[in-house]
Amino acid sequence: MSEGSLPVATAEVTDQRALLAAAHDDASSALRLIRDLVAVPSRGGIDPYGPVVDVVTGWLRARHLDPYVLHAEDGTEAAVVCEITGGHPGPRLVLDACLDTAPFGDENAWSHPPATPVERDGWLYGRGAADSKAAVAIFCHLAVRLAAQRHAIHGRLVLLFDLDEHTGGFAGAKRYFEGPDAPTDVIGVMIGYPGIDKLVVGGRGVHRARLHVHGVGSHSGGSRRTPNAIEKAAHLVWALAGQSLGGPDDRFPMGPRATVTAVNGGQGYSTTPDLCTVNIDIRTTTKFGDRDAHLLLHQLAAHVDSEWPDTGPTVIETVTRWPPYALTDDHPLPSVLMTGAAQLGLTVQPKVAGPSNIGNYLAGHNVPATAGLGVNYDGLHGTDERIEIASIPLVQAIYHTAVLTLLGVR
Repeated sequence: MSEGSLPVATAEVTDQRALLAAAHDDASSALRLIRDLVAVPSRGGIDPYGPVVDVVTGWLRARHLDPYVLHAEDGTEAAVVCEITGGHPGPRLVLDACLDTAPFGDENAWSHPPATPVERDGWLYGRGAADSKAAVAIFCHLAVRLAAQRHAIHGRLVLLFDLDEHTGGFAGAKRYFEGPDAPTDVIGVMIGYPGIDKLVVGGRGVHRARLHVHGVGSHSGGSRRTPNAIEKAAHLVWALAGQSLGGPDDRFPMGPRATVTAVNGGQGYSTTPDLCTVNIDIRTTTKFGDRDAHLLLHQLAAHVDSEWPDTGPTVIETVTRWPPYALTDDHPLPSVLMTGAAQLGLTVQPKVAGPSNIGNYLAGHNVPATAGLGVNYDGLHGTDERIEIASIPLVQAIYHTAVLTLLGVR
């Protein structure tokens, strides 16, 4: 879908002071919901998701909204979705946040138990408070606000709370955007990652592959020495290390990069290994893209195979292919968020991230996305994860402005 289908953000669309006052009215309720969510462990791939799903869906239903749950192929909960359909035709805007969290780590190192929400000195402690249960609570309160004026909305607002983000699977997003009932009218996704002073408007792409490198198995003490798969894999790793992928550019200041992230092969002591698997992560840009990464791996594998003629060919298993993306400075999604922040006296820097994020996945579906401009935080994924409570209404007011603008509420 084209960027031109979005309206241009304008400062006069909404009364920012009224929206900030509304956010302050919601602040105690939002904090209470964050606490309730933090109190229910939802570590990705570890805890059952049913209890945290019940907290969110129960809260929304108590306010006369109609959430529903998407399920993965194995039947587990993948996402909570809630839609507010406006009184006028228009596009679909998605507010996205993850309901699953990082693991606790060393629980003894925490000042308080990680699933016990504790307020101290203006901060709320607890795993998932920052990433991203605060965003879930804020977006839920926005949905209630928008539902009260749905007659004025042009299009629809969608809450999408993924339960498979921290595993890297993104089953909720994939089910929503690739399922049999996948929407075709999404003008953008705003991802509520934490961070009050940065807005991610792009990210390097990622090309991940496993290279299955073959040798010839034999007894390590035998009279005949055979080609060792680990030694051949080391040859390939060394060849990759010598490659220049190019440097940074105006949109991607970190440039492309290839990294060997795992090497697995061999067992015991008495066997010359016949297989070694090498995991490679390549970060791509518009100047060194997915096809370049694909060709690089195949060319290196062919070269190394030619120097090991008595071995089988290297098999390349592509695992992940997400494109790079970078929204332009005047794109309506970041523009409306930064305009709203500026009206509150906040200076927000747009950023093209080095790591990939779900925005790269969405870019592969031609859906523009932003990430960040969320609550102020510390300890993300680490010990004593916490959020600054005073930042909650600021974030709600910024997103409230954005939603009203993009969905044509006058």
